[in-house]
Amino acid sequence: MYSTTLAAVSTAGTRLERRFDPAAVRELKAAASSDLTIGGADLAGRAFRAGLVDECRLVVLPVLLGGGKPGLPTGVRAELQLLDERRFENGVVHLHYRVPGSDR
Repeated sequence: MYSTTLAAVSTAGTRLERRFDPAAVRELKAAASSDLTIGGADLAGRAFRAGLVDECRLVVLPVLLGGGKPGLPTGVRAELQLLDERRFENGVVHLHYRVPGSDR
């Protein structure tokens, strides 16, 4: 887990890291037996910029808030390939993309 504000982790199998290190994440990906998940706009942006993101799942809600952090990183261009989409009755859309050229 990457955090600059969290004091401790709540589970024995979790390690707390203060600094995002793309090389360490590449090693973690190579050794992983299952998918890894990145959450949070800032951390996800760093992972995108480092070419570490293989897939991107976006949930779009039909609500305008007029501010906040961008959901995708600035300064990064990727031609995403749509793998799946799900539409819900309340207007929410789930989009699942592959990121070509990632580390996978």
